[in-house]
Amino acid sequence: MEQQDQSMKEGYMRQFYNETYQDRTGEIMEDFPLTLLWSLTVSMFPFGGFIGSLLVGPLVNKFGRKGALLFNNIFSIVPAILMGCSKVAKSFELIIISRLLVGICAGLSSNVVPMYLGELAPKNLRGALGVVPQLFITVGILVAQIFGLRNLLANEDGWPILLGLTGVPAALQLALLPFFPESPRYLLIQKKDEAAAKKALKTLRGWDSVDAEVAEIRQEDEAEKAAGFISVLKLFRMRSLRWQLLSIIVLMGGQQLSGVNAIYYYADQIYLSAGVKEEHVQYVTAGTGAVNVVMTFCAVFVVELLGRRLLLLLGFSICLTACCVLTAALALQDTVSWMPYISIVCVISYVVGHALGPSPIPALLITEIFLQSSRPSAFMVGGSVHWLSNFTVGLIFPFIQEGLGPYSFIVFAVICLLTTIYIFLIVPETKAKTFMEINQIFTKMNKVSEVYPEKEELKELPPITSEQ
Repeated sequence: MEQQDQSMKEGYMRQFYNETYQDRTGEIMEDFPLTLLWSLTVSMFPFGGFIGSLLVGPLVNKFGRKGALLFNNIFSIVPAILMGCSKVAKSFELIIISRLLVGICAGLSSNVVPMYLGELAPKNLRGALGVVPQLFITVGILVAQIFGLRNLLANEDGWPILLGLTGVPAALQLALLPFFPESPRYLLIQKKDEAAAKKALKTLRGWDSVDAEVAEIRQEDEAEKAAGFISVLKLFRMRSLRWQLLSIIVLMGGQQLSGVNAIYYYADQIYLSAGVKEEHVQYVTAGTGAVNVVMTFCAVFVVELLGRRLLLLLGFSICLTACCVLTAALALQDTVSWMPYISIVCVISYVVGHALGPSPIPALLITEIFLQSSRPSAFMVGGSVHWLSNFTVGLIFPFIQEGLGPYSFIVFAVICLLTTIYIFLIVPETKAKTFMEINQIFTKMNKVSEVYPEKEELKELPPITSEQ
């Protein structure tokens, strides 16, 4: 529920900040402190996301994957109540604190959910299940855009309810998740509880014959025994994880720095210049959200067919092309009458491209290219890069836009190009492979052959033939 109708909500909330300040002091707040307070409110979310990413490792190792998700609901339900009550309490401080807490919730869930699903999925469905979290993020954005229509909740009376709705999905998860099993890999490798792992696998698969899968998990456990828990510092020092770590940093950075937030930021302006009436822009924005949902839904089905690598290459290439054409269209929109329509096509094309690869695939790849001992720390690194990049774009894009105008999308085109080249040269295909088979690919790339040289990751192991 993060991306409500931003301009409308911003107007009403700034008005609330001003009125609250006036009630307390008898004076009207000046523009600079008001803008500063609003900027603080907006930036608290990605900053909270960064903090949430740093909590991933400690929480998933202490409480398990499912336990961490249940614990995380505190960071959604509490701020939802606080934000819902902020207008009645006449306190904008509640909103700022709540944004930080909701950010922590998002930082945790955006990392723990793909980890949990990736660990419990059979290898032939791991890609599809790995894309599902991104699908529900797009559904959440669309639902927020619909509730954020002016004739629904984006009005003077409705905005506290709109903010309070963030607690509804968390309440549902708190009610339903206890009935789901814990990650079998966590139970067997970290808790050493084979009986519980077998029980979880039988529940998940729907049949009793899970010995082959247990053997594959045990083989990973045996190969990793020397390592124990790999901290973030150790992750950066390990030669055997060099290319995996670099790939995650490039993909997570590329995902956020490729201009996805800037496109949405610019979209309203593009629609207006194409002749869409101001009161209708919100419906076109919701339509763009619907395109995002449809394309992410398609990605769920094609990720196992086309593979992760092809979707990443295709997605970033579409984004690159859209950014280049959009730059030309924005530069020429005052001289060529039909250019604004090209701009709209570019926005929709960009959304399609990002939904196919850059949005859903990087988090799925973290699960696939790291083994159990290094996975929590890898998600901490990936999540930190994601949220810091998000924060950076939010902070500097207005200045880039002011300085470069329509040419600001050239910056994002260059990032898309560099990310595409890196994927083409380095990132291997992981479709339909076990975690051990994927690790063997990187073992060759990292040029390590012993089991944990100085307690490092894996040697080459015989290929696993048993089906999951």
